[in-house]
Amino acid sequence: MRIPYIVITIGLVLITGWLVSRKRELKASTHQRYRRIVDNLLIPKFGKTMLASWKRKDVKEWLAGFNCTNKRLTNVQNVIRKALADAVDSELIDDNFIVGWSYKIKEAPRLENDIDPFSREEQIAILAKCSPSMANQVQFSFWTGLRTSELVALDWADIDFVRSKIMVRKAMTSAAKGKIEDTKTASGKREVKILAPAMRALKAQKPHTFLAGDPVFRNPNTGERWTGDQQIREAWVRALKLAGVRYRYPYQTRHTYASMLLSAGEHPMWVAKQMGHADWTMISRIYGRWMPSADTDAGGKAEALFGVAEPAASKVS
Repeated sequence: MRIPYIVITIGLVLITGWLVSRKRELKASTHQRYRRIVDNLLIPKFGKTMLASWKRKDVKEWLAGFNCTNKRLTNVQNVIRKALADAVDSELIDDNFIVGWSYKIKEAPRLENDIDPFSREEQIAILAKCSPSMANQVQFSFWTGLRTSELVALDWADIDFVRSKIMVRKAMTSAAKGKIEDTKTASGKREVKILAPAMRALKAQKPHTFLAGDPVFRNPNTGERWTGDQQIREAWVRALKLAGVRYRYPYQTRHTYASMLLSAGEHPMWVAKQMGHADWTMISRIYGRWMPSADTDAGGKAEALFGVAEPAASKVS
């Protein structure tokens, strides 16, 4: 028998229902993000609202008062959509009013100004101010493009020295609190070619951690695996300050990797696969300004192979 709507509030559905039931299925970072949306936004606004009386117009009017990006609005609506889908499955309500609908605002064209790679000179200056093991890690980051979560989860068993490949199969975020998880996306599971500078970093790292156990890179202060990007950020801040290099967060090493490869003329699809993107559209959109422009001879090869002679001019009788 269906539970009477009158006793079912939005807070009950979100807190004791959907969010709890999904904890074991979600990555720790994702669950933490959902939890913040529930605790800080949805419960204060709708927690005591009866589930049966909750309508799309309530959500629309509420979201209209937000001062944020469409990405933020989408994240909030995704939580509502998923929670209501569970409520439908549990026969608490008949319909999910947010399915097929999404509230968005008109945004100005986004500028991809978050990409701020390090120059060759800056990389050299940073490496010179790092401890030996930290320098190996930083150089490896610059030349593999691994996400921080992938880097801290990397074990020596993931390195194929024979084929010069890195098997990226797992990740670990700060929210996971030491627990190894899947990569950020399905396409994130990949093989990354080890370029020469990254290989030199790995070989230099061997004396530091190879015989000690699984992690390739460890926190030099504790001797243990890094627990996430926050610990790395603290060491990173010190290194950049000592090097006299303008601060950018550690994820910019990934952007640096992409910009170097594309500036050198590497194929965007290959770069996309190296970085764990499903296709190269994101590479083109985000890193387009580092792709070399077509030269003056572009198209010449196609003309030579497939061009046909122009028909002879008709004779005038």
